[in-house]
Amino acid sequence: MRIVVGISGGVDSSVAAYLLKEQGHDVIGLFMVNWEEKDGSCTAEEDFEDVKRVCNKIGIPYFSVNYSKEYYQRVFEYFLDEYRKGRTPNPDVLCNREVKFGPFLEQAKKLGADKIATGHYAKKIEKEGKYYLAKADDLNKDQSYFLNQLSQEQLGSVIFPLEHIDKPKVREIAHKLDLSNADKKDSTGICFIGERNFKNFLKDFLPAKPGKILDLNGQEVGRHDGLMYYTLGQRRGLNIGGRKGGNGERWFVIKKDLENNILYVSQGEDDLLYSDYLLASGMNWIPELPNEKTFNCLAKFRYRQPDQKVTVTILDDKNIRVDFDESQRAITPGQFVVLYDEKGICLGGGTIDKSFKKDGKQIS
Repeated sequence: MRIVVGISGGVDSSVAAYLLKEQGHDVIGLFMVNWEEKDGSCTAEEDFEDVKRVCNKIGIPYFSVNYSKEYYQRVFEYFLDEYRKGRTPNPDVLCNREVKFGPFLEQAKKLGADKIATGHYAKKIEKEGKYYLAKADDLNKDQSYFLNQLSQEQLGSVIFPLEHIDKPKVREIAHKLDLSNADKKDSTGICFIGERNFKNFLKDFLPAKPGKILDLNGQEVGRHDGLMYYTLGQRRGLNIGGRKGGNGERWFVIKKDLENNILYVSQGEDDLLYSDYLLASGMNWIPELPNEKTFNCLAKFRYRQPDQKVTVTILDDKNIRVDFDESQRAITPGQFVVLYDEKGICLGGGTIDKSFKKDGKQIS
């Protein structure tokens, strides 16, 4: 079987490619350039050097393809638009759906691929002609959260070689093969931001509009640099610590008023950020819309969060209401709510729009 592996220069995709070759497949490495940066903040050139070394070491051909235009149009413009709306987007989810399993899949087919593969820690299950997404065996590294928007066609085309392997074992394999990236640090965050200051990056694309920071009594306690730089529950970077008249506890962001360009903050850990249910849109159901209109399951509202017990009510095929068994802190519009059953099967996910108290008061 010919398999084209999305190889990033990191240890996970490198070991994934090696494992597939060991299984006897015809493996090709394909490196994606998703962002072009003149100042070198994105590490694409360094990563491609790692790709060359790894592919030569394990003995597979490799190619590079530039998807920066597609990334900008399909992911980055969405990223900017969400910030304009005062939301906090998760572009990695969209990158998977729109680029890694979009143009990448098309290019792989041009190379004669029967399947594509990635270094994601996730599991695919095929049953009665349908494809299910599930958590990887290594729950500490599981990345099914980021794959919640994949279609049946996309899932049917992919292989996850690391589904049963934990990260220490991946590192061990890389060391045995003497791969140059065996100890390479895991990439975090978004490539186009890199190691730069987030504020400095974003202001090059969106005009910052400074304004007032008010407490819940309407008293001005500071100035913000632009609402897009802040997210609900944020404690760091407010620059209002040590203010006289406070209770000595840390300030945190409680609300953003886009219309009046005001950032609201509060002191201490109270219930102001806790909500009891949310509304989400853009639901992608895996493998299909459930028959039950209301059901119990587990959910994550952000990556690495422990599963939370919830009750889901389907409003229509793209919109849901999610009621929490326990109140949740800082439910953030723009992030994804991802649903799971008790066996770790991903039921799908959608974009969080709003969250509420039980009495219907909107929190975010």
